[in-house]
Amino acid sequence: MSDTRRRVKVYTLNEERQWEDRGTGHVCCSEADSLTVTGEADGSLLLESRISPDTAYQKQQDTLIVWSEAENCDLALSFQEKAGCDEIWEKICQVQGKDPSVEITQDPVDESEEERFEDTPESAQLLELPPCEPERLEELAELVTSVLPSPVRRERLALALLSSGYIRKLLQLFRASEEAGDRRGLQQLYQIVRGLLFLNKATLFEVMFSDDCIMDVVGCLEYEPALLQPKSHREFLTQTARFREVIPITDSELRQKIHQTYRVQYIQDIILPTQSVFEDNFLSTLSSFIFFNKVEIVSMLQEDEKFLTEVFAQLTDEATEDSKRRELVNFFKEFCAFSQTLQPQNRDAFFKTLANLGILPALEIVMGMEDVQVKAAATDIFSYLVEFSPSMVREFVMQEPQQADDDVLLINVVIKQMICDSDPELGGAVQLMGLLRTLIDPENMLAPASKAEKSEFLSFFYKYCMHVLTAPLLANTAEEDPDLSEGAARVNPVCPDNFQTAQLLALILELLTFCVEHHSYHIKSYIMTRDLLRRVLTLMNSRHSFLALCALRFMRRIIGLKDEYYNRYIVKGNLFEPVINALLDNGTRYNLLNSAIIELFEFIRVEDIRSLTAHIVDNFTTALESIEYVQTFKGLKQRYEQEKERQSRGFSRYRRDTRSFEEDEDTWLNEDEEEDEVPDTGLDKCKSDYGKFMESEKVKESQDKENQAKRKFSFCHSAGAANTANGSRPPPSTSSSRAAAPPSGQTARTGLVDYPDDEDEEDEEEDAEEEQAPHKRPRLGS
Repeated sequence: MSDTRRRVKVYTLNEERQWEDRGTGHVCCSEADSLTVTGEADGSLLLESRISPDTAYQKQQDTLIVWSEAENCDLALSFQEKAGCDEIWEKICQVQGKDPSVEITQDPVDESEEERFEDTPESAQLLELPPCEPERLEELAELVTSVLPSPVRRERLALALLSSGYIRKLLQLFRASEEAGDRRGLQQLYQIVRGLLFLNKATLFEVMFSDDCIMDVVGCLEYEPALLQPKSHREFLTQTARFREVIPITDSELRQKIHQTYRVQYIQDIILPTQSVFEDNFLSTLSSFIFFNKVEIVSMLQEDEKFLTEVFAQLTDEATEDSKRRELVNFFKEFCAFSQTLQPQNRDAFFKTLANLGILPALEIVMGMEDVQVKAAATDIFSYLVEFSPSMVREFVMQEPQQADDDVLLINVVIKQMICDSDPELGGAVQLMGLLRTLIDPENMLAPASKAEKSEFLSFFYKYCMHVLTAPLLANTAEEDPDLSEGAARVNPVCPDNFQTAQLLALILELLTFCVEHHSYHIKSYIMTRDLLRRVLTLMNSRHSFLALCALRFMRRIIGLKDEYYNRYIVKGNLFEPVINALLDNGTRYNLLNSAIIELFEFIRVEDIRSLTAHIVDNFTTALESIEYVQTFKGLKQRYEQEKERQSRGFSRYRRDTRSFEEDEDTWLNEDEEEDEVPDTGLDKCKSDYGKFMESEKVKESQDKENQAKRKFSFCHSAGAANTANGSRPPPSTSSSRAAAPPSGQTARTGLVDYPDDEDEEDEEEDAEEEQAPHKRPRLGS
């Protein structure tokens, strides 16, 4: 064999059955079929172990190899890389003639001996147990500890314990020792009972966790030798922990199973110490025991329709006391948590049973209550249902408007609970926002049969629920001054601008941004008819940077769609002004807000969005010309000038009449308004409908056709206007902007998109002056 070195840690098991680190080195398998580990620090020999044909090697967790060389010498190699572990394991299996796919090469006896073990009577192969007497407890503790590394010896000890009724004798001895105050004997019994659990045998668990034994087992585990005073686990289980029956359980077997599962879970989670990396498999049977108990409990409850029907009846009964209702909701919460242990087919049947019994109408009632604990538990139940089947929840809520008011719709109840979350960190609101996102996500409506579901549910959501979701946003963005003329500067304060409100608005904006990405038609109609983007951009004034960034991200997603209807809406509303004001207010601080705004304009330049480019250059050149640490704004002006030059030469690629966009847009919006009538919330009282606003603009344009070339949002200039590219332009009609004609500044030397005439323009503008950016730039309209 060729030497192969891999980095490993060497461990040995000490007398206290704890793994000790013996050092780090590199392992190789020599020609003499030996495992050798050389220390990486000083080259010393950390381990030399011959691969014996009858030694049982065990592979664990892909990077561990464990074996015993003598009765009290257990070794382990922990590999840094899985590949190294696999290679050494293959060499061990090759020497022993075993298949490398196995996790243990062999038991500590050869095959002929194992065959004899199977053929001979069990009593002939059982380990000899010492008498169950106080003076022999130390001997028994050593025996139990010594068999743990060997699977065959563990099996033999388990058979010996079961055949002689030894466990019950031990527990009788525990009661006698406790009465006598024999502390040493009690500590030895702790070691013995703990070792019996680590034998990992289900047959032993059935005896140890039976009704007449489990409390004595817990009692033995109270006397840990390292503690000065014993624990009080039995006192907690019998006095502090109370079993609450929301509805009396008449099935005695079910009651016993519930008690047993709780106590065994307590032993695993509270009493037993945290397992080390080498003990992961020692309690796997204990975990399986708890798992199958939970499955059995869920199945027995699910089959008892009378019990569940009574629970639902009391849960929805208005006469039920608040404390009783709290217990009922907590029962369902735990019931649903147990159901996660079921196989997928059984879990489907479980949730369908709950749906048929009316779990969703019940949740609609309890989630609207004032009790914080009840609402939190109901939210957890709702999350289980949404995770199981979003379509089931959507189907239920779409049937509600026929028999319920908007305020009591399940989704509106969820939204209101998210909005009214009393937690300063909004933990519940974050959870509910995730559930809403799942419900409105078209990705889980992609099946052919779900096409109608997608259209119908989104129409339902925007008609009955979207106004509830956006209510805090509209309420916390100040109304505009009615005296301001169209296009005038609007600098609206955000009130209140506290941290919790900012967090809530950020959550709402995150959900709206998701809608922009996935609900093209419905969200576009909602944004335009309610002038929503203008209200969102008010949040650019917030003192909380994360909220300003959320508002900017919302606009960035809209622009990222490269939808000309959105672009025209932005241009008409002069909606870049709040963004540019935020950039100017930020001064020379090159922080995340600065970078995000620059990236927005860089996207417009790279993607060559002409209508936005023309608007920015026409209206904001003067304000932005001092920003020279990036070439973005010079690049935008260069794009603008190149397009004008092409138009003057007759090569314009943007020939569509600007009015045709407005006509299409008006028609589209008017059709949408007729189709989806959204209830008035009283929070968003705009001065005029957006469709009427655009209609008035169209009339104004038709009356002033000769000034069409001066409009700030169009690239469709006349040939005469193209000839004025190097001269000064009259200022725009809006009072908020002080745009000048594009000055002949230095253009960007390198751009992401090159045009044929770039080189000539660069040569002409090579000697342009550079101006230093001010520390605080003036705001627009100031």
